[in-house]
Amino acid sequence: MKSLLRKLVPEFMMNWYHFILAYLGALIYRFPSRKLIVIGVTGTTGKTTTCNLIAQILNYCGSKTGMATTVNFCIGGEEWINEYKQTMLGRFKLQKLLRQMVEAGCKYAVIETSSEGILQHRHRAIDYSVAVFTNLSPEHIERHGGFENYRAAKLELFEKVAKREGGIGVYNLDDENVESFLAIPIKRRYGYCTKCRASGYRAAMLENKHHIYDIDVSPSKTSFVFDDEKFELPLIGEFNAYNAAAAICVALSQGLEIGQIKKALTLARPVSGRMEIIDEGQDFAAIVDYAHEPASFEGALKAIKNFNLKRTIVVFGSAGGGRDKWRRPMMGEIADKYAEIIIVTTDDPGDEKPGEIIDEILEGVLSAKGGSAVRLSSPPKSSGGKNRERILKKNVFKIVDRRRAIRVAVDLAQSDDLILFAGKGGETWMNVKNGKKIPWDESAVVREEIRNKMADIPVIKI
Repeated sequence: MKSLLRKLVPEFMMNWYHFILAYLGALIYRFPSRKLIVIGVTGTTGKTTTCNLIAQILNYCGSKTGMATTVNFCIGGEEWINEYKQTMLGRFKLQKLLRQMVEAGCKYAVIETSSEGILQHRHRAIDYSVAVFTNLSPEHIERHGGFENYRAAKLELFEKVAKREGGIGVYNLDDENVESFLAIPIKRRYGYCTKCRASGYRAAMLENKHHIYDIDVSPSKTSFVFDDEKFELPLIGEFNAYNAAAAICVALSQGLEIGQIKKALTLARPVSGRMEIIDEGQDFAAIVDYAHEPASFEGALKAIKNFNLKRTIVVFGSAGGGRDKWRRPMMGEIADKYAEIIIVTTDDPGDEKPGEIIDEILEGVLSAKGGSAVRLSSPPKSSGGKNRERILKKNVFKIVDRRRAIRVAVDLAQSDDLILFAGKGGETWMNVKNGKKIPWDESAVVREEIRNKMADIPVIKI
């Protein structure tokens, strides 16, 4: 029905179409957000993990909480996968989920709130009480028509909360765009920072400013000090200290005690496909992560460099459909900066040719290396020592088939190496041409290929 309506509505009326649907969805489900304390998390990266940490803290501390993110949904202790491939659900689905939260007795709803969702008015008719800003870097620029418009979409969440009596804002004060968010007059504000060298007077004058320091990342956890309290988080990466700090600020704003918050974070569960450690007993490390744009990609590679393992092997691609083409060579440059072996492959190509997307990424890799990539029409043998040395000297591969790319990476891995499989994370589909979706489970594929290698099953054939 909605797809038919979209075809009938003229392009110049699409904005009103989205606006009206938002209120219609809320009306049908009886404005459920009015019976919840709704927390919206926005930014470029860290949204999904921050939402999960907030929900886990609130549930642990006895307040039943519902959540909607790119990866997963939850209502209290019940959790299930988001298979819609939408960061923010459509208006009717989202309002229905909020109604289910109300009927289940939830006090809180935590919603990952995307710029795309805001552009389509999915946030309308939702009574947000708390807005969280994680960070901002260029993404979806083509969709928004420029970075300023992208930032303006994010700001709308804070403008909405500012209209609410007792609205709360939580801010990453280390981000260079934070002044734009602080300019919106929200009553109660909480900020967190590591550098704490405020980029503007609003950040400098913020009263509820919390310092994060002594961040230490290991292969199994991240520890940090928040003000005077030491926290241990069973998630890896410096960026997860930031995500946790945002969640702590939200919890403090709701009157929770720091001791309770600390216990909850000690027991935090990792999010599927977010720096997910794959352990099948192999002698090398393997991590699956959603990092699909330059900031998160570099953050993930920086994090694993702290592990002091031998070589870093990275398997990644870039989305098609004409989205953010500018970032493709940049991703290649970042891979070259941090990885010893680079395998560029397919990642949601849509209607673009996967090989052409890969070539655009390789421009960034090869401009730094001054070499040429190896295209594996016939993959290397897994057993021949000479053949393997020849491959390692080349160290850049173009492999269109993603499973095959994973297979090659696993086969090349030696003791104490680390492989980062980036881009797909916990997604359950791969978007290909003509709008088709292919079922995909990155973690399962990686586990299968590792088990095959350990069982001495020939995984690569000429």
